[in-house]
Amino acid sequence: MIYVYLLVINLIAFIVYGVDKQKAKKGKWRISEKTLIGLAIIGGSVGAFVGMQVFHHKTKHALFVVGVPLIFFLQVAVVVYLVRIGLLFQ
Repeated sequence: MIYVYLLVINLIAFIVYGVDKQKAKKGKWRISEKTLIGLAIIGGSVGAFVGMQVFHHKTKHALFVVGVPLIFFLQVAVVVYLVRIGLLFQ
């Protein structure tokens, strides 16, 4: 079940980063940075990072360049910890 969630949230994050980039190019209403970072926090950090690279979006903003990879590594650390104490993937 967690795999499906992670797949979906990362796909959503990737798409949202692409949509925001297109809106930026056209000078239209943008998706908030809170939403973009929020998607990474709730599990979409890989999709957010890949979206940043593919769409060349938010690659000059320290919050994203540092924040999204940091969120990913923190999420990995939490998963490793939960596996080690036996709360995940028993």
